[in-house]
Amino acid sequence: MELRVLQYFLAVAREQNISAAAESLHLSQPTLSTQLKGLEAELGKQLLIRGSKGSRKVTLTEDGIILWKRAEEILDLVQKTEREISRSEETIAGDVYIGAGETDMIRLLAKTAKKMQAQYPDIHYHISSGNALFVLEQLDKGLIDLGLIYGSADRQKYETLPVPVRDTWGLLMRRDCPLAAKETISPEDLRDLPLILSHQKGDDDHLARWIGNPSIQLNVVATYNLIFNASLLVSEGLGCAVALDRLINTTGDSDLCFRPLSPVLEAEACIVWKRYQIFSKAAETFLHCLEKLFKELD
Repeated sequence: MELRVLQYFLAVAREQNISAAAESLHLSQPTLSTQLKGLEAELGKQLLIRGSKGSRKVTLTEDGIILWKRAEEILDLVQKTEREISRSEETIAGDVYIGAGETDMIRLLAKTAKKMQAQYPDIHYHISSGNALFVLEQLDKGLIDLGLIYGSADRQKYETLPVPVRDTWGLLMRRDCPLAAKETISPEDLRDLPLILSHQKGDDDHLARWIGNPSIQLNVVATYNLIFNASLLVSEGLGCAVALDRLINTTGDSDLCFRPLSPVLEAEACIVWKRYQIFSKAAETFLHCLEKLFKELD
């Protein structure tokens, strides 16, 4: 049995769908089906019960369930062996691909990379920015190793590592806005105020719970995906943006200012990666160092 084919089998066992597994593995469906049939022929056992004609839904036979458990143990042992061998090597090199939303928490990733730089100068980092949906799609396609997202992720599909610090929500506005004279922004302050809101899934729910008063009807004049673009709308006077702190420079000659919400509304984030993912040595080393930093901050 080839390890590659065991990985294919595990993907099908998790997805319970050959087409979905083929997509996650970046294989054609016929290629994956051929590999599975070859595995069954090699073992002399039926591992999968295929659905009716035209359906790619599959279930595991009793022998398939046994192989599922053993395959996970085998691949886990392979990963552990690779880690042990990699620790004995003088050089760990390669690329680490990270997807992240707009957040000051990127500094934690930067601190980790900086700490590793002297020991691992041949590790290179590639950051792709987008909302949680973008990050999870990139993970599913295998285009990134790790993601940094707000909120939670499906525990059946992803492993998560909570970030030990939180971001604060507030109002980004022009300095000539009357609310700029206040130290904090209350729910009542948002009544009839032209607002620019994030359209990331879940953000509106957090804001609604924070407001708590159904009589306060928000005047949403625009929505945004990237806060830099929203800041330009604010600068031109379209409205005030509900946003996270420390993302837009409001010091010096900036015509913008930021005031936190009160009661405080915080955003929790986590590092996320696909379950059963086999990391490159570079990505695995980075994740271990990141975990160490988080423990120090916790």
